[in-house]
Amino acid sequence: MAGQLDGKRIIVTGGAQGIGAAVVAGYVAEGARVAALDRQFGTAGTTPDHIVRRHCDVSDRAEVTTVFDEVVSLLGGLDVLVNVAGVERGGPSAEIPDSDWDAVFDINAKGTRNTNAAAFAHLKDAGGAIINFGSRSGIVGVPEQAAYSASKAAVHVWTRAVAQEWAPYNITVNAVAPAMWTGMYDDYRGRLNAEELARHDAMMSAQIPIGGKLGNPAMDLVPLMVFLAGDGAHFISGQSFPVDGGWLHMR
Repeated sequence: MAGQLDGKRIIVTGGAQGIGAAVVAGYVAEGARVAALDRQFGTAGTTPDHIVRRHCDVSDRAEVTTVFDEVVSLLGGLDVLVNVAGVERGGPSAEIPDSDWDAVFDINAKGTRNTNAAAFAHLKDAGGAIINFGSRSGIVGVPEQAAYSASKAAVHVWTRAVAQEWAPYNITVNAVAPAMWTGMYDDYRGRLNAEELARHDAMMSAQIPIGGKLGNPAMDLVPLMVFLAGDGAHFISGQSFPVDGGWLHMR
């Protein structure tokens, strides 16, 4: 069913690597015009394969507004925002330094506010979709990831709040809680010693019913992202979707 997103104009933050890059590629393959934003990109960019690439720090509200205005003009409008950009910091909760706490809240929570508000300005007249990235951590909490968990909890609650507030504008707002194997997960694994890693892998094998490990973004997450960006999801809003092999049971 190639071409499910023909004509859609989509912004993806955090689009340089990992899940963001997989989502960008998946959308382009389905016929969308995509602007990929990331701190890793330069201030200028080219548009090969229907992709606009621009530098953007989602924690900087002024920069977000400026970059969104620019890329929406290049795309010829906006139909969908996918806010993937996020960072993770871990360690003993009682010892979380201010710098780590501020970093995860600036990108994960404030970045969600900044990008969603900038998208709203372009979507409020004709409607559209916003897809935020929460986490299992933001629903159940994860030991030694308290700052990250708290910032992602903010994403889920923000999503439910603005889904109600912006519904009269025909804007849907949903979140996903993916459990995908990415570079961020490799960084987490790298902080574990051999014994800790063995315990972690045994826990994952026992708790994730399908496959016993994290998923592949292109194979396991992108299909849902295509659906949520398409017209078939127009009556779904305020939801958080786990994509995690059955690990998290939403209630």
